[in-house]
Amino acid sequence: MRHDDRRGDRRLMHQPGRLLVRKTRASGLHGRGTLSAGAVEASNVDVGEEMASMIQHQRSPRTPEAQREQYQAALAALRAAAPRSSWSEICALIEAELGSPIAELFAAIEPEPFASASIGQVHRARTHQGQAVAVKVQHPGVAAAIDSDLSNARALKSVLSRLAPRSVDVEAVFAEVSLRLREELDYALEAEHQRAFAALHAGDPTIRIPAVIGECSARRVLTSELASGDALELAATRPEATRRSYAETLWRFVFKSNLIAGMFNADPHPGNYLFDAGGSVTFLDFGCVQPLDPGLLPSARALHWAAIERDETAFERAVIAHLGLRGGEYQRLAVGYSRLCFEPLFASPFRLTREYSASLVSEIQRLKKAMWSKDKSFVQLPPTLILLNRLQFGFYSVLARLDVSVDYASLERSFLDR
Repeated sequence: MRHDDRRGDRRLMHQPGRLLVRKTRASGLHGRGTLSAGAVEASNVDVGEEMASMIQHQRSPRTPEAQREQYQAALAALRAAAPRSSWSEICALIEAELGSPIAELFAAIEPEPFASASIGQVHRARTHQGQAVAVKVQHPGVAAAIDSDLSNARALKSVLSRLAPRSVDVEAVFAEVSLRLREELDYALEAEHQRAFAALHAGDPTIRIPAVIGECSARRVLTSELASGDALELAATRPEATRRSYAETLWRFVFKSNLIAGMFNADPHPGNYLFDAGGSVTFLDFGCVQPLDPGLLPSARALHWAAIERDETAFERAVIAHLGLRGGEYQRLAVGYSRLCFEPLFASPFRLTREYSASLVSEIQRLKKAMWSKDKSFVQLPPTLILLNRLQFGFYSVLARLDVSVDYASLERSFLDR
């Protein structure tokens, strides 16, 4: 990992954890105590972030400009609270999970993690074949702590039920978020996801997904090849052609995954992308993957085709079918909001800007108000679509940072079949 304090930390190594910090900052931000004293703290960080995400989705999908710094500071405080487990605990867990002494598993492994997260921490290592790898290890005791916190959080359901319209199924929302969070604790499942995404995008010249080292992975240990790349901040300063390659790569990864494989990687955080100077993007962290209902894929593809072909009538029909709308004020606003979300396809080539992202906020606020419309036309999203708003309020924000015009319609024609 290259680092120069005079320029800031521009080069990041592969960081498979969910919420990760740079090694150069970690020593100053994270406590040294073992997780036996910090497991509850870890779970509070992760559950806190998930609840913040859930609230953000339900009430205010994008932080207003005036509060952005405060919001980012609050999230930074949560990330900084992530504990570190002691090397003795980590070593014991690796050996228990993989069934062999650590010296037999790795030719070398650094006791000091280069990244620490709320659920686990990451260590550099080298296999006996000489391959450089990143070993993500779950904090001992964090699973039980998160289960406890989720059980306690169920008490919030009665409060949310009183605040939300009667047509909102709070239980379904809570169950979906809880399932996704518990799945993030299963590194064996994450390894399956990582392999599935790698297989889907195999052969794409600019999509890179680190290979899983299966013999060194288990339910609480995930070993992947070590990758390097630049942060979004540096990527956004590169020449237009390079930024266009980044945007095209990101779009292909997201929408081919969604529309062809029915898999949504539901954590489109800029820290999960590493940008190569040649225009390639490395994708990290497959712990939060939402499978899409196969029954909804035909209407989802119809939505995209209608937008690609600029067929407004077909698009409206597809939105109604996809969301199960029932007429009334909510349908009118839901169709309008969906149309705005698909502007990058309708108006392709399209430059996705921060102003455009901000316009989505205004529209979703109007849509939110329609939840209480007198005609009772509100229809709740199917559970498997609950996290998809992260596309507009996470993924689109990344594209806006790249600030480049892209022919998104042509990109989708390249992988969508009739």
